[in-house]
Amino acid sequence: MPPETEIKLRLDNLLSFRRHLKRLGAKLILPGPGRVHEMNLIFDTPEGGLAKHGQLLRIRTETSEPSGPKGKKRRKTTPPQRTLLTFKSPPDQLAIGELTLPQRQQGRYKIREEIELILTDGLALQKIFEGLGLRGWFRYEKYRTTYHLPPRLKWAKDLLIELDETPIGSFVELEGPGPAIDQAARELGFSSTDYILKNYLVLYLDDCRRRGVPPTDMLFPASRS
Repeated sequence: MPPETEIKLRLDNLLSFRRHLKRLGAKLILPGPGRVHEMNLIFDTPEGGLAKHGQLLRIRTETSEPSGPKGKKRRKTTPPQRTLLTFKSPPDQLAIGELTLPQRQQGRYKIREEIELILTDGLALQKIFEGLGLRGWFRYEKYRTTYHLPPRLKWAKDLLIELDETPIGSFVELEGPGPAIDQAARELGFSSTDYILKNYLVLYLDDCRRRGVPPTDMLFPASRS
């Protein structure tokens, strides 16, 4: 797989963000509402060896939001669901040949190798991890809606715009070629000084420190009950 190149932007005004998307002609990647609930579980050794080396091992369960007009009773069907295993290498351990950005630009984006595959039985793999001494030590959830821009915007080829609604606020992830990320950020009303390279675990810990509360898992209130 090619290296993953991305940045995050914090969204303080969702209405303004959606207006920008409409102006650009953005379209949903998925049919229906396109909104997907993600429950993520990060695994590590008891000593935190993976995190210490900047690695990430995660099982994610995605559940698509049901289609149908709001306000009408929807048929009781099982929402489409899939489970993914993801491994991410440290951002500074990409092979030199894989880095296509100029050296002076590499620090502006998070660039790392990502290996991902679809699982048929996430629970079974979790038990295997636990048998090997790994533990699922941090859970976080969010709702993700993914957009792409129309072909007429040639600069936006291979760019994904991912709206993330999380327990600590809303963010947009821009993933794709560096120049496309920069152009999309400008079109959405941001500059490179707004780029966030932190992952959601670090952003959650920052939020806990700001509020003076002990960290647990990053979950919506309904998931904690």
